[in-house]
Amino acid sequence: MAVSCNNPETGTLLQGLKSRDSSELSESADTCGADLSKIAIMTGRDCRTSGKVLQDAFSAGALHYGARVVDGGIAPTPTVAYAGRKTSLSCCITASHNPEEFNGLKLLNPDGSAFTKKQQAITEKRIAEIDGASAGGENYGNAAWDSQGTLSAEDIITPHKEKILDSFDISEKLRMVVDCGCGAGSVITPNLLADAGVNAACINCTPSGVFARPSEPLEANLPYIHDFVLKRGANGAIVHDGDADRFMGFDEKGRYISGDHLMMLFAEFLGAKHVVTTVDASMAIEET
Repeated sequence: MAVSCNNPETGTLLQGLKSRDSSELSESADTCGADLSKIAIMTGRDCRTSGKVLQDAFSAGALHYGARVVDGGIAPTPTVAYAGRKTSLSCCITASHNPEEFNGLKLLNPDGSAFTKKQQAITEKRIAEIDGASAGGENYGNAAWDSQGTLSAEDIITPHKEKILDSFDISEKLRMVVDCGCGAGSVITPNLLADAGVNAACINCTPSGVFARPSEPLEANLPYIHDFVLKRGANGAIVHDGDADRFMGFDEKGRYISGDHLMMLFAEFLGAKHVVTTVDASMAIEET
């Protein structure tokens, strides 16, 4: 199984999974578990069909070394990151906005940040070492019955939703279109908006491992949103990718709002003097 962690957006990408890959992933997770004995790890996944087996395999490796693993189930990556504040490490099984045949591991620190390049390099090195040892016939042995970790399930959606609701107030009645792309956003965004008093018309909001459209919320992938907004008389639209770690918007005229424009709008609304952006963001943000 070829493993690469050098993409900070998607984590480890695995394509063309074979039946043996889950056991190899479990062995690879042992490399993290060896350093994480007796501590807690938050896990979650998006809706991809391979997500559960990969999550279980990662958890098995961590349990082998005594970690306390928490299963957050299907959840957006930001929700897993928020829940992970109570643990020492979070692992979200996702390939973000990539097609559904991809999947991987997105490892997160307790503050919600993705693993740094240095942390990724250490993880890659250990995975390569254990793959090499397995190929050489070395056996890491079985975990002792009295030293294995524990596995528990936890609702991580509700606390995150409540935290978001506590952070803003909507004073006017809004009609919105929401397209979750059958991804992880389906389990939180429609209910979140409803609880906030927003009249939301949902498209592709049933979780599924087969995406209803290309996962990345680019304008070219969303030709139907314009007409849907106009027919509904909506104030706008919110569109998620597969793990709902991003959204793009449409205004009341059905016009696409790019990420750069959203950043400028948020900065203006918050009165922000200093804004942190990616290196590929438009210079217009700085000039605004």
